[in-house]
Amino acid sequence: MKIGIIGAGNIGGNLTRRLTALGHDVSVANSRGPHTLTDLAKETGATAVPVEEAARGAQVVVVTIPLKAVPNLPSGFLDGAAENVAVIDTGNYYPQQRDGKIAEIEEGLTESRWTERQIGHPVIKAFNGTYAQDILDKPQPKGTPGRVALPVSGDDEAAKKVVRDLIDEIGFDTVDNGGQDNSWRQQPGTPVYGLAKDAEAITKALSEASPERTAEWRA
Repeated sequence: MKIGIIGAGNIGGNLTRRLTALGHDVSVANSRGPHTLTDLAKETGATAVPVEEAARGAQVVVVTIPLKAVPNLPSGFLDGAAENVAVIDTGNYYPQQRDGKIAEIEEGLTESRWTERQIGHPVIKAFNGTYAQDILDKPQPKGTPGRVALPVSGDDEAAKKVVRDLIDEIGFDTVDNGGQDNSWRQQPGTPVYGLAKDAEAITKALSEASPERTAEWRA
C-alpha cells in the first residue's frame, strides 16, 4: 500500500522502518521539513516529503504528532489521499507534560474525537499506548501464542478493518475497542495504556478502565 506518515518521532520513525521493511511505499513528513529526514529516508527507502504532500495517493495516513500541533496541520492536507483513506491517530493528551490545557478534552471529549474535529476527517485510534521500540522488537507471526495485541477504536468499520489488517501484517493482534466515543478506554492513565500483552489481557484491561481522569492526566 501507499502509506503517508506525518511525524517522524519515535513512533513515526519506527512505523516507517517496519512498514518499508514489509514492502509498503511510505512517504514520511515532519514539521521541520524533508531535509531533516534524509537519514531516515536513506535507512528505510521511504520518501521524505513536505507535510502537504504526505497523504498524496495514500490509502493509509498515520498522524503521529503532539496533540497541541494537530491544529497547525496544513488545511486540506488529506485532499490528495486515496478515496476512503484510513487515518490512524496515535496521539495522546499530555496537558501537564507537553500540550497545555485543551478545554474540550478536559470537559470530556475523547482525545481522538477532538483530533477528528481539528482535521475534519474520521480517525482510527491505534498505537497510542504502544512503546515505540515494541514496534520493532515484538512483532510475531499470526497465531503465535501470547502475541501482543493492540486496542483499536473508530467509527468507520471499513477503515478500522484496513488498520487492523495492517497491524496484523506488522506483527500484532488487535482488539476492537468499539467506536470513538469509547476510545477513552485506551487513553493515558488507563490499565491498557502501555500494556504489551495478548488479546485476552488487553480485553480485560479495556473493561477495567474508568472514564475519570486522574490528576496526573488533567491540566
